[in-house]
Amino acid sequence: MLKTIGLIAIAVLVAFLGIVALLPSDYKVTRSIEIAAPPAAVHAQINDFHNWDAWSPWAKLDPNMKTTYTGPTSGEGASYHWTSPMDNVGEGRMTILKSVPGERVDIKLEFIKPFAGLSLTEFTIQPAAGGATVTWTMTGENDFVSKAFMLAMGGMDKAVGSDFEKGLAQLKTVAQKQ
Repeated sequence: MLKTIGLIAIAVLVAFLGIVALLPSDYKVTRSIEIAAPPAAVHAQINDFHNWDAWSPWAKLDPNMKTTYTGPTSGEGASYHWTSPMDNVGEGRMTILKSVPGERVDIKLEFIKPFAGLSLTEFTIQPAAGGATVTWTMTGENDFVSKAFMLAMGGMDKAVGSDFEKGLAQLKTVAQKQ
């Protein structure tokens, strides 16, 4: 009986590992929103990390989070580093790689703790009737352990998609007040 239970447990583990191995390693999460503000006003909120506390979905998770800014105040080369003992905040860095006024901001997103990871984040801003359409996209690759974790979480889209929606809604509120 004990031997049978052990064999079943091993079979389940092997099946789980096989499923994880077959999952795609790349991911992409995208959300969009219409904002009744000029593209330049929206771009200004995204292009300067000092503005992110007003709309980022993660900014208020830890009121004691330590943040530092390096490089230029905004635009290409601007960098934002955060650290927190809370696992859902952790430690990481964002650096603006490309900034096209009123059109886009590309960001290198590095997670340091609790898990190391690298993602590319793009904010694209398209003129629309009465304002702008903003699209927030994050892409990256998961290693084997991250794929297993994401399988348990329901995927990257489920893990952060609602945060993107919340952040875009808050960005809309802030940008429309400008």
